[in-house]
Amino acid sequence: MTAYVPPRNPSVDGLESPFVVAEDLRTRETLDMVRTALDERRAMLAFQPVVQSRMTNRTAFYEGFIRIMDPQGRVLPARDFMHAVETNETGRKIDCLALELSLAALAEEPGLRLSVNMSARSIGYPAWLATLERGLRHDATIAERLILEITESSAMLMPDLVTVFMVEMQSRGICFALDDFGSGYTAFRYLKDFYFDIIKIDGTFIRGISSNPDNQVLAQALVSIARHFDMFTVAESVESAEDARYLVDIGMDCLQGYYFGVPTTQAPWKTSKLAKLA
Repeated sequence: MTAYVPPRNPSVDGLESPFVVAEDLRTRETLDMVRTALDERRAMLAFQPVVQSRMTNRTAFYEGFIRIMDPQGRVLPARDFMHAVETNETGRKIDCLALELSLAALAEEPGLRLSVNMSARSIGYPAWLATLERGLRHDATIAERLILEITESSAMLMPDLVTVFMVEMQSRGICFALDDFGSGYTAFRYLKDFYFDIIKIDGTFIRGISSNPDNQVLAQALVSIARHFDMFTVAESVESAEDARYLVDIGMDCLQGYYFGVPTTQAPWKTSKLAKLA
């Protein structure tokens, strides 16, 4: 009787399919391009408005998204590299450059209020902290106009570090937003310790909410939690008038999404000033 020979398993045998090899090569090439772009400062911010829910023609603040470009000026899709750099120094350098560009925008425009994303890991990165301190020293009004957004998953990884950092920076006027609230396994007991000023409710609960009873219940619960802790609420990924109306009705404070404006590298406050002068 012929002995059974199990099929070869590439992950066990050390062999990889051509697809896996090609994908790994593409990822490495993208990471190399990202590192080079950071060294050469080939980056800019794209700005998206966050509007007041009951006066949607008024912008409460803008969120600045970092855009990294290849040598031809094309934007490198963040989905192709962010997962690979989040835990290493390249991720910290991206945070540094995003913060530097945000601080420069705040210094240039006195009426601007701007949020920028960061990883909790950057709190312990000396270059990031030095960038923040330089910006705050440059202009005494910047702290009160700067919002630092920390993702839920990042904050929950190191709650003690985040809490101490937030207390120190809030005493200097900086606001903090908990990004993508509801997307992970939130330790709700930490919310009373964190004292986030703003909670941004994850878009998975917001898209199509006007016709989704399950998401309506979940969003209302998240708004209720935020109210209990005296936190300002922002709905992410608002993409229709129907969803916007529903979110206003349940008491959402601010709305953000393509319905109100896509991220643009042309500073909207500069464009509006030019329109008024025309």
